[in-house]
Amino acid sequence: MTIQSLGVGSGLALDDLVTQLLDAERTPKTEALNEREDRVEAEISGLGQVKSLLSDFKDSVDDLRSDNDINGRKPTISNPDDDVDIFTAEASNSALRGSYEIVVEQLASGSRIVSDDGNFTSPDDAVLSSGSGSLTFNVGGTGDSFSINVSAGMTLTQLREAINNSEDNFGVNANIIDTGTSAGPKLVFTSDVTGAGNDLEIVNDTGVAELNRVATSSSNPTGLISASNISAASNARANIDGIVVESSTNEFENTIQNVSFEAERVSPLAADGVTYQASTLKIGYDRDGLDKKIRDFVDNYNKVMKELQNLTRYGESELEEDGALAGDSLMRGIMTGLGSIVGGNVASSSLGGLFQLGVELNSDGELEIGDTDFGLGSGNERLEDALEDNFDEIAKLFTDENEGIAVKLYEFADQYTSYSGLISLRERAAKDNREEIYDDRERLELRMASYEQILRDKYLNLDQTVAQLNQTGSALLASLG
Repeated sequence: MTIQSLGVGSGLALDDLVTQLLDAERTPKTEALNEREDRVEAEISGLGQVKSLLSDFKDSVDDLRSDNDINGRKPTISNPDDDVDIFTAEASNSALRGSYEIVVEQLASGSRIVSDDGNFTSPDDAVLSSGSGSLTFNVGGTGDSFSINVSAGMTLTQLREAINNSEDNFGVNANIIDTGTSAGPKLVFTSDVTGAGNDLEIVNDTGVAELNRVATSSSNPTGLISASNISAASNARANIDGIVVESSTNEFENTIQNVSFEAERVSPLAADGVTYQASTLKIGYDRDGLDKKIRDFVDNYNKVMKELQNLTRYGESELEEDGALAGDSLMRGIMTGLGSIVGGNVASSSLGGLFQLGVELNSDGELEIGDTDFGLGSGNERLEDALEDNFDEIAKLFTDENEGIAVKLYEFADQYTSYSGLISLRERAAKDNREEIYDDRERLELRMASYEQILRDKYLNLDQTVAQLNQTGSALLASLG
């Protein structure tokens, strides 16, 4: 006879027995694999956190390992009136420290052209009564140019709009000022192109006489805008310590080496109405900027150390879980290495180390700039003194190519975060372990399938034998009855 399901023939719970035997075999092995996988996943996650953290820290110290980034210059401006800014200034890190007396005598301007008196009686007057023509606006030597077609009946207002709305307009603005007198409305042109020699020219391309009323140049010179109504473009002019300087724009670049300043308004006159009042521009060290960089460095270092401490800690009780990398020797090595660098001596700087800069290592392995005075001044006081008296030595403390703290920290972090770094190697090894666990799970399932088949074959024979014995017993009982 054929048994379709274990226990059907014998009445025994053989299916349940097989299930229990399979569970007894699978459960400890599955739990061991789960435990291995949890450890590996926690390790991969922890290593990823540390790698990301160290990468961010490496980027932050990168700004401290360059002398130019640390030795910033800060321009300070004192104006005759504190409420009125005469100019703004910027200085590169290579600018020399110094003080300059600056007067802005004239701002840069573009051309201004005004149509002559009496040429028009109303903004609705036709510029051209018949025929057609064109006007070309250009600034000699710059290549700036655009043209406007003028048709019969185009009014003064329509010409203004056509000029202002032209897609090729490079900075010419047209406007109408109605004088309310016999001079009539005037068409006013201004150019944004500043600087001596950059004069706006309006060319009557066809020489039509009526268009000469709004042109400065034509093949037919009769009736052109008079010279008295044309203002030339001009340079900005300033006086630096008695030396007159000019610029085609309001920005003076490198007039003072590695310093640029932009004029915003003309300097005020003194009480005599003739003499300009000077503003003072001082170029000094950017102490505030460096102070912030040092404090940011302390914060970034502490962020790394706190995260490493959390990842490597052991739970203080059975209810508190261990960190993902508890007791990991690689992590301990990172913390030890970082602490050794920030606590080390830099012989190339007269400051010697971070302590003289006001930065101290506390009992938790973190950096702090404290207020406690142990006889050498508090951390904040030492930092303030160093910024005031040893600005150049601070740069050496961080940037020396052999001993600089930022240089060494950057190189140290790079050893762990680069593709061939120690953390990357650990990550790849952990991921290989995870793949091995996946393979072990597949092999376990294959073994369990084979084991299940063995059990079912074994208990199938038992089921069939018991079924046959039951049938024989039933037959004997029937014959005896």
